[in-house]
Amino acid sequence: MKILAGRFGGIDLKTSSKLSYRPTQSRVRKSIFDTLRPFNFISVLDLFSGSGIFGFESASRGADSITFVENNKKTLELLIKNSKILDGPEFLFHKADALRFLNKSRKYDLIFADPPYLKYDIALLAKRAIKKLNKNGKFILECNSSEMPFMDAKKKNYGGTSVLFWDRIWAK
Repeated sequence: MKILAGRFGGIDLKTSSKLSYRPTQSRVRKSIFDTLRPFNFISVLDLFSGSGIFGFESASRGADSITFVENNKKTLELLIKNSKILDGPEFLFHKADALRFLNKSRKYDLIFADPPYLKYDIALLAKRAIKKLNKNGKFILECNSSEMPFMDAKKKNYGGTSVLFWDRIWAK
């Protein structure tokens, strides 16, 4: 899996077919990051990190601090290995449930979540994540395309995947 753009653009990250994560497709990732231009997010939270590609892509585009939250120990170990390939940003790792982590976390400029499709209360996740955004922050949620937008989210569809966007400027 390659980082698409930025200072680490083109770098290959290690993946494992033995782990059960579902990396965000390149075309979806490109579209998300095109939407985020100019990339002015210093602190990034990558919930349900899986491959960590969203966090690593954010680091490549200028984020100084990336926090990964992943519940699977083996997946977290691979994230840590991949972080050693990239020099510069601060990478923080937490083996935790995303909702529990949000209950006690600090605030971030950008939060991305890609929970298992149709197996998570994404409305509850969104409410908690939006409260953890700094002013002018964004929350991005990748979900199954059958999920309907809620709480004034902007929605983009990519086949069986949808991406919902919230801005802290107007989020409640």
